[in-house]
Amino acid sequence: MLVFDFREIGNRLLAIRKKAGLTQSEVAEAADLSDRTYADIERGTVNMRIETILKICEALHITPDTLLTEENPVLSAKQNELFDELDKCTAKQKETALELLAIYLRSIK
Repeated sequence: MLVFDFREIGNRLLAIRKKAGLTQSEVAEAADLSDRTYADIERGTVNMRIETILKICEALHITPDTLLTEENPVLSAKQNELFDELDKCTAKQKETALELLAIYLRSIK
């Protein structure tokens, strides 16, 4: 699901930057932005062009998906349920299930 709220995007940028141990100035410089512009982006008070988003993603070594999408909670819950069921399987059953998944994923490429 796409994220369109600039405040949410700014909050994500803040969390990613802090996790990377970077300052706003360091990210701004790496993205070729002014300190003020980057600070405004983190606060969610400015709209960004796609070029700016891409520069910031490159500076933080993340993909635009990381910044602009969020997981579908229903899909996430289903995936977790399947993983829980898989954990209960024997080694042979797990091997078979994983091979079936691999075959399916190759078929959709």
